[in-house]
Amino acid sequence: MATLRYALTRVLSGLGVLLVVAFVTFAVFYLLPSDPAQLSCGRPCTPESLALAKGFMGLDHPWYQQFVEFVTGIVTGRTFGSGATAVVCPAPCFGYSFQQTAPVASLIADRLPVTVSLALGAAVLWLVVGVALGVVAALRRGRAADHVLSGLSVIGVSAPVYLLGLLGILLLGFTLDVVPVSGYVPLSSSPLDWAWHLALPWAVLACINGAVYVRLARGQMLEVLSEDYIRTARAKGLPERTVVGKHALRNVTLPLVTLFGLDLGGLLGGAVITEKTFGMPGVGSLLLDAVGQLDLPLLLGTTLFAAVLIVLANIVVDLVYGLLDPRARIA
Repeated sequence: MATLRYALTRVLSGLGVLLVVAFVTFAVFYLLPSDPAQLSCGRPCTPESLALAKGFMGLDHPWYQQFVEFVTGIVTGRTFGSGATAVVCPAPCFGYSFQQTAPVASLIADRLPVTVSLALGAAVLWLVVGVALGVVAALRRGRAADHVLSGLSVIGVSAPVYLLGLLGILLLGFTLDVVPVSGYVPLSSSPLDWAWHLALPWAVLACINGAVYVRLARGQMLEVLSEDYIRTARAKGLPERTVVGKHALRNVTLPLVTLFGLDLGGLLGGAVITEKTFGMPGVGSLLLDAVGQLDLPLLLGTTLFAAVLIVLANIVVDLVYGLLDPRARIA
């Protein structure tokens, strides 16, 4: 019962946050001077044509009614206009791009496999490698391995994504010609080519994000290894592998779960710089295209979609944290 109540509380609070995020996102894009109807009307745009465009897009309603229609459209779908010219946006309707004549959700769905492939592969790589190197640095505290790993992690944290990406393209792509430098191959077409085209983007994201995990895992491991129960376990004669792997590592992973969930959620919303650097048609590139074309419905929809993923990732993190540490369910 306590677990169910904890899960229900986190889900309800997450839904509340999503509603607030939807309102703020809607306000930023639709209460500012920019007029989506004016952008869709074209040139020349007479007052009559502008009024028709606003009526068709539902922008002639009060702002609060527009917000309600926008939110309900995510759940139930939405219809723009009426009669033979009506445009149906099925649920989940994150808006309709009149410039690309397609629902925003379908545009995101077309790009999402690229972003998911990029995010999941890089996340697994940086989590496994980052935590492992952080643990090694903690166990070799003060030695050469610790100094080298700590120095590399500082470089990884400080280096911009685009800089590492361009250096990787220059060295591994053009100079050595060992990996592709751009493009995406669907997993269904060729799993080998899929992984090969993603190898360099995975490595770049893993270097950037993994550096943070190295530093965090090292600090947490050093703190845990100084606890009384670790000294007790060693005093009992338990092998060091058991002490580290069974007793210490479990407590080290707790703060990493929170960071990993938020990082992954943000990355699933679109790795904008990485996708643009490697010419990958993901959600991040879609967002940049919307900015360049001033496609406000598409910009609003992709921004809100990214926010939804981050909030959902936060909910999942809270639930997993509650499973790993029962004390978290007491709150």
